[in-house]
Amino acid sequence: MRIVIIGAGVLGASAAFHLTRAGAAVTVVDAHLDGRATAAGAGIICPWVSGVEDPVFYRLYAGGGEYYPDLIAALAEAGETDLGYRRTGAMLVSGDPHELAWMERSARQRHAPAMDQVSRLSPAEAQALFPPLRPNLGGVHVAGGARVDGRRLAAALLRAARTPVMQGLATLAVEANRIVGVDIGDERIPADRVIVTAGAWADPVLRPLGLGLPVQPQRGQIMHLRLEGVETQDWPVILPPGSHYIVPFDNGRIVAGATRETAAGFDYRVTAAGQAEVLSEALRIAPGLAEATMIETRVGFRPVGAETRPLLGWVRGVAGLAVGNGLGAAGLTIGPFAGRLLADLVTGQPGLIDLAPFDPMRRMRSPVEAVALR
Repeated sequence: MRIVIIGAGVLGASAAFHLTRAGAAVTVVDAHLDGRATAAGAGIICPWVSGVEDPVFYRLYAGGGEYYPDLIAALAEAGETDLGYRRTGAMLVSGDPHELAWMERSARQRHAPAMDQVSRLSPAEAQALFPPLRPNLGGVHVAGGARVDGRRLAAALLRAARTPVMQGLATLAVEANRIVGVDIGDERIPADRVIVTAGAWADPVLRPLGLGLPVQPQRGQIMHLRLEGVETQDWPVILPPGSHYIVPFDNGRIVAGATRETAAGFDYRVTAAGQAEVLSEALRIAPGLAEATMIETRVGFRPVGAETRPLLGWVRGVAGLAVGNGLGAAGLTIGPFAGRLLADLVTGQPGLIDLAPFDPMRRMRSPVEAVALR
């Protein structure tokens, strides 16, 4: 079976890895545009403490967290260990004892084996784990929390897949409502199946077929700092109330983020307001970061759908065409798992979970329906 994947972020890279393991011949096409979400994401893996209320989406989200140990083991077998992955634990923090009690209760109610131990920490205990923390903040520590470097993970998945990666803008080739390949300029790549995992840029790929994908870019600005000479690799991920966070990596690198800007379009800029928001939130929670060196600010465009549930599955009306999109801010948690699910789908294998609730056609029209409405 010949399969082309459009989009080399973590979702497409995971699909490629799992498809080649299943014996498929895979080619990946990527436009290498600035602002790919995988390259800018913080890489927090701790879905169990999210505020997600939709049980169907939560099953997918939690499944992403639970799938990581299997993925890491499979990549290690393929010789890939440079992922920026570490199970450091994650710590919910607050200065309000009532809020901490609610956080602890919520975490324990959702307890799953992958979470490991959940512990309530005093401010002194919390600061011992994360020294820059504000001294009056207590914590709820989830031992199973982890972090990963999205750039390194996607690159490792593609190397392990040992598949060609071509650069260019892809156009779907369709004959008699059936996928026959993908065109890059004057070159055609024949295909029996195509999976479109192009993130925030998927709409231009699908629109020529009369398909409108309900996904828009959400700009996220995320700041990278460095604490010189400090060993930070074992510090936990810090999750205050709200959408901001602090993620420690190796060699003193600290990631703080992030903005969620839904009206910025594809404006690939670091803005003064974005910098101020991220930095002020980080220093409010961890004033000990004030002396850190500012290394860089990354900008990524999260593919955000019209509802929380992603779009994963076949496109009716075009035989052989599948879509994976709309992962939003959860891309690095869900992406590897969703790539496995899409690989199983296109090869006809039983899925680990039912993809029916994530049917992309619930928010799209098929080309046949689009023509009928003209």
